[in-house]
Amino acid sequence: MSSIRFTTSGLVGGYALCSSLLAVINKYAITLFNYPGLLTAFQYLTSALGVWALGKLGFVHHDAFTVETAKKFLPAAFVFYLAIFTNTNLLRHANVDTFIVFRSLTPLLVAIADTAFRKQPCPSKLTFASLAIILGGAIGYVATDSAFTLTAYSWAVAYLITITTEMVYIKHMVMNLGLNTWGFVLYNNLLSLMMAPMFWVLTREYSDVFAFLGANAGNWFDFDAFLAVSLSCLFGLLISFFGFATRKAISATAFTVTGVVNKFLTVVINVFIWDKHASPIGIFCLCFTIIGGVVYQQSVTGGRPPNIESNAAVQIKIKNNSGSFEDDSQRKRDPR
Repeated sequence: MSSIRFTTSGLVGGYALCSSLLAVINKYAITLFNYPGLLTAFQYLTSALGVWALGKLGFVHHDAFTVETAKKFLPAAFVFYLAIFTNTNLLRHANVDTFIVFRSLTPLLVAIADTAFRKQPCPSKLTFASLAIILGGAIGYVATDSAFTLTAYSWAVAYLITITTEMVYIKHMVMNLGLNTWGFVLYNNLLSLMMAPMFWVLTREYSDVFAFLGANAGNWFDFDAFLAVSLSCLFGLLISFFGFATRKAISATAFTVTGVVNKFLTVVINVFIWDKHASPIGIFCLCFTIIGGVVYQQSVTGGRPPNIESNAAVQIKIKNNSGSFEDDSQRKRDPR
């Protein structure tokens, strides 16, 4: 018997690494493969097939797909699809820094939504001040953005609304539906894949794809585009697992702030690999939002007695002889 153990810090670290790299990888992919609907469909297909294949090989155990559970999960999958859809289109029309700034605003909105809809305690004054720092940095970035376009910022606002809704609603689903982590990954990506053709038709992206195929008959394959799409699909699968597992281990607001803090690495990578980034003043304002995220982390962890239940290690044990999967976070659920 072999076992794989993930502590809460390990899950957060895995999510941070994937999240930090995925924004740049997706920007690279959408630059070389300018079909956001088809790109995300490939990502959903890879993740769903990946979970199914790993389950067949006995490496993981996922909940069986049933119509009854799918109906319950469908609203969450729809919100998730909209979040990824608006995210990809935002990256299509704006640079990575603009995406990070709007992503950075989600902790403040999620904290408010958690208090209003999930009956979480109101943030402390220090916590709320740290979230206000994030907001101030975002406002400064927008005010100094020389690359402002109505199209890009329309997608940014749509992304901000959908990602905030997704963060809160998915957390609710994780805590109440009873699926294990790989089950969530399977349901989320399979249902999203089923919705992809509808959006492909509504956005008329299919006409662009067919026009490209007709204009480049016999010369469809481009290695750089293939590599970029493949990397985005691989990291899409990894972040699906670490994202759901981390949601089980920490609160919704802490989860979103983790995404803000790890974007510092994204900023560094984005500045060094190409010129698709903000001005020095914009980057300064962006770093200001990240500092707010760090202050938030200190405000919610300092001076509070440890909670054995919420900080319990998330252990994922894979038993080769039986193929069973045990997720301790399902038994020791965050009571919040």
